[in-house]
Amino acid sequence: MAQVRRIKLGSQGLEVSAQGLGCMGMSAFYGPPKPDSDMISLIHHAINSGVTLLDTSDYYGPYTNEILLGKALRDGLRDKVEVATKFGISVKDGKREIRGDPQYVRAACEASLKRLGVDSVDLYYQHRIDTKVPIEVTVGELKKLVEEGKIKYIGLSEASAATIRRAHAVHPITAVQLEWSLWSRDVEEDIIPTCRELGIGIVAYSPLGRGFLSSGPKLLDELTKEDFRKNQPRFQPENLEHNKTIFERVNEMAERKGCTPSQLALAWVHHQGNDVCPIPGTTKIENFNQNIGALSVKLTPEEKAKLESFASKDVVKGERYATGIPTYKQSDTPPLSSWKAT
Repeated sequence: MAQVRRIKLGSQGLEVSAQGLGCMGMSAFYGPPKPDSDMISLIHHAINSGVTLLDTSDYYGPYTNEILLGKALRDGLRDKVEVATKFGISVKDGKREIRGDPQYVRAACEASLKRLGVDSVDLYYQHRIDTKVPIEVTVGELKKLVEEGKIKYIGLSEASAATIRRAHAVHPITAVQLEWSLWSRDVEEDIIPTCRELGIGIVAYSPLGRGFLSSGPKLLDELTKEDFRKNQPRFQPENLEHNKTIFERVNEMAERKGCTPSQLALAWVHHQGNDVCPIPGTTKIENFNQNIGALSVKLTPEEKAKLESFASKDVVKGERYATGIPTYKQSDTPPLSSWKAT
C-alpha cells in the first residue's frame, strides 16, 4: 500500500495526512446508515494505513456520525488523528436552519466535543455561512473557543472569496473545505487563488464527483432510494447521458495508465498542490485501499491538461446541487456595523 505522506494544512501549524477520510456516507445521505462495527473497522484500518484526517459534521445524521467517530477513537486512538467537524446547520423538528450566531456556535461546539468524546477539535469548520450574521461575529466566537482550547484551528466550508477574506482578518483561517474534482472546478476562478494568497489550506470534498468518477452512470443503479444523489441535477437522465462521456474518457486514460478511474481522478486533485487534501468518503475497505493507491499515480503536465479538457466548465451539464441548498455563491454576510447583539 502507498505510503501516505504528511502535509501542512494552512500556515498555522496543522499537519495532516495528504489524503483524509470523509465519514459522512457512513451515517447519512448516501442511503441507510451502515453498521457501526463495520465502519469502526474501516476507520481503524484508515488510521493504521496512515490516513489521519477524519472529517465529520454534527449535521451528518444529524449527530450520529460524530457519535460513531467518537466510538472509533476510544482506546487511545485520539492522539493519532486530526478530528475535523463542522457546525452551522441546525435541525429542529425536521426543519433546517443555517446559524452562525455566537450562542449557537458555542453550544454546537460543546455538544460536538461531548459526542466525539474529545477535549478539543483539531479543525472546526463553519459548515454553511449564515447570511444573517456578519462573518466577523461568527469567527469572533470561534476565536474565543481557540483561546479556551476547545478548538485548535478554524475552517470555513462553502464560503465566498469575500467571506474568506473578512473571516481571516479576525482570526487566521487554517482551511477552506470546498467541492473540487475534475467535474467541479468553478472554485478555481476566485476561491483557490484567495486561499493561496492568504496561506489557507484547501480540503477537497467529493473529489470523485460523488462516486461518478469511480463508476460512471452505473453508479445510479447501485443507489438506494434514500440516496440524495438521485435528486442531484448532474445525475438526472437529461444530463447523465451527456456527462457519461466524461467518465468514459477518464476510464480510457486510466486503462492506459494501469490504474482505476477513481485513482486517476484523485491523483488529479493531489497534483493541484501540496496545500490540497482531498477527503474521499467510502464505506468499504477495498475502496479505501484503492483510494490510497491514488497517491502513487503520477501525472505528466500533458496528462493533467488532457484530463482537464475532458471535463472543462462548458462540458459538464447540471449544477452541483439541487436548488435550495446554499453554496459559496450565496455566502456573503452583512457588514459588521449592522450587527446588534441580542
